[in-house]
Amino acid sequence: MKLLHMTFLFLLSTTLTTAAPPDPTVYQNFLRCFTTQTRAPPNTLTDVVFPQTAAGFTPALRNYIRNARFNTTTSPKPAIVIVARTEAHVQAAVVCTKTLKYQLKTRSGGHDYEGVSYTSNLPFFLLDMSSFREITVEGETAWIGAGVTLGEVYYRIAEKSKTHGFPAGVCPTVGAGGHISGGGYGNMIRKYGLSVDYVTDAKIVDVNGRVLDRKGMGEDLFWAINGGGGASFGVILGFRITLVPVPETVTVFRVQKNLDENAVDMVHKWQFVAPKTDPGLFMRVLLQPVTRNKMETVRASVLALFLGKSSEVLSLMNKDFPELGLKQENCTELTWIQSVLWWDNHDNATLVKPEVLLERNLDTASYGKRKSDYVEKEITKEGLDYLMQKMIEVGKIGLVFNPYGGKVSEVATTKTPFPHRKKLYKVQHSMNWKDPGPEAETSFLEKAKSFYSYMAPFVTKNPRHTYLNYRDLDIGVNSHGPNGYREGEVYGRKYFGENFDRLVKVKSTVDPENFFRDEQSIPTLPTKPANPPAKPAL
Repeated sequence: MKLLHMTFLFLLSTTLTTAAPPDPTVYQNFLRCFTTQTRAPPNTLTDVVFPQTAAGFTPALRNYIRNARFNTTTSPKPAIVIVARTEAHVQAAVVCTKTLKYQLKTRSGGHDYEGVSYTSNLPFFLLDMSSFREITVEGETAWIGAGVTLGEVYYRIAEKSKTHGFPAGVCPTVGAGGHISGGGYGNMIRKYGLSVDYVTDAKIVDVNGRVLDRKGMGEDLFWAINGGGGASFGVILGFRITLVPVPETVTVFRVQKNLDENAVDMVHKWQFVAPKTDPGLFMRVLLQPVTRNKMETVRASVLALFLGKSSEVLSLMNKDFPELGLKQENCTELTWIQSVLWWDNHDNATLVKPEVLLERNLDTASYGKRKSDYVEKEITKEGLDYLMQKMIEVGKIGLVFNPYGGKVSEVATTKTPFPHRKKLYKVQHSMNWKDPGPEAETSFLEKAKSFYSYMAPFVTKNPRHTYLNYRDLDIGVNSHGPNGYREGEVYGRKYFGENFDRLVKVKSTVDPENFFRDEQSIPTLPTKPANPPAKPAL
C-alpha cells in the first residue's frame, strides 16, 4: 500500500511540473455540448463555464481552495471550471464530461483537507457548487442547497426561530453538501447525533444526468449519500433537514491547564466523564504544545457547550468532574446563535453581529494536514503523559478529542454509513504551518506521520478507523485499475467498517462504469473473470 501511495504522489508531482495547457478544442467541444444540453446560448454562459484562458478562471478556482498546499502555481488545474447556477448546469456538466471522457471533480465549500474535490493527477473538469445557496426554513424543516455554508444555515434558522438549531459543524465556512454527505457532526452530537440523522430528503444528479429525489433514487442510494460521501455516487444538489429544539439560554465555557497544573489528571478524568455525562453537555479537549516561562509544556483546554443554564452545568461538573475546577467566571450564558459565534472564536459573542456568519472568506487558505483516530478504551495517565511529551518533541502538532456517547451512540452503526457511533471519542491530529515551499511541506508532513505512529497503541486496530470528513490520503489511494476494489477496501474499511460492503453494492448499481471516482472514492465490485473455454474431449 505504501508503494501505491508513493506511486500516486509521483504521478501527482509529474503532473505538477509537466502538465501542458489543455487543447483549446476541449473547451470548444465542451461548450458545444453544454449549450446543447442546457439550450442556453454561449454568450449567457460566461459566468458559468470558465476555460483556463478566461479572466474569471483563477478566481473561480481559488475562491474555495481552503488548503494552501493545493493553491500554488504548480498545483494541477482543471481544464475547465463550471460554476453551476441551475440544476440544468449540473446535468449538462455530468453528461458533457462523460462524453469527453474527462474526470469530474465536485466541490461545495472546499474544506476537503487533501484537495481531492478540486485537484487530480488526471485531466479533469471542476464542478463548483458554491452558487447553490438556496435556504428555505419552514417551521421545523429546511431545504439547504449543496453550496450553502453552515454559517448561512445557522443564520437563516436563527432569523426564523430562537429555539431551533441544527446539529452540524462549528466552522461556518464549511459547505453543507460535503459536510452532510460525509456524516458531519458538531457540538450537539451527544444530544442529537449526526447531521445525517436529520436528513429526510435529498436531490442528486446521477451518472445519466437525471435529477432524483429520495423516492426517485431509492432507499439504498439515499442511505449511501447520508454518510458515505456524495462524490462517489453523483452530484448532491441539496438536502431537506429537520431542525432540532434548543433552549433560549445555553452555556459555554473554557478551562485551560498546563502540565504543571495537573493537565494529565484532568484529561484522564475527562475520558470517563465527557462521553457519559448529561447528553446536553459537549466537552471538547484541545492539546497544544506551548512555551511558558521559557519552558516547553502542553496546554490542555476544555471547550464546552451546555444546552442549559450555567448553574446547572456548574452543579453537574462539581459533582462529576471536580478535576476540571469549573467556576462561575469560566461560564458565559448565550443564545444558541451566539454560541455558534463563540465556537467560531468570537469571545465577545454578545457584541458580534451574527451577519459575520454570512462571510465566506474567499481565497483564504493556510497550509495544513489532518489525520484522525478513534479511541475505544480510556488511555492511562502514563499513556497521556507519553503522548504529551511526544507532542513537545514533534512541535506544531495539535490534538482535538471529541466525545461521543449520548444520542449518537444510540443509533445502530448500520443505520447510516457512518460506523463509529459506539466509540468513546474521536481524535483529530492537526498540523498547521505558514512556511511556503516543498521543503517545509515535506518536513511538516513527516512530523504528522511520526506522531500518528506514536498514537497507534492507544487507538482502534484492524482496521485503524478514520473519519471520512477528515480526509487523509496517507491511509490509501485508488488507481482505479484492475485492483481498484482491493485498493478501495484498504481505506474503505477504515472509513466505513462493515458498511463498506453495502456502499460498494450501491456504487456498482448506480455507477457501474465508475464515472464518479477520485483518489478515495467507493470502488465498484470486482469484475469476475470470464470462464475459460471448455477443454475439447479427447
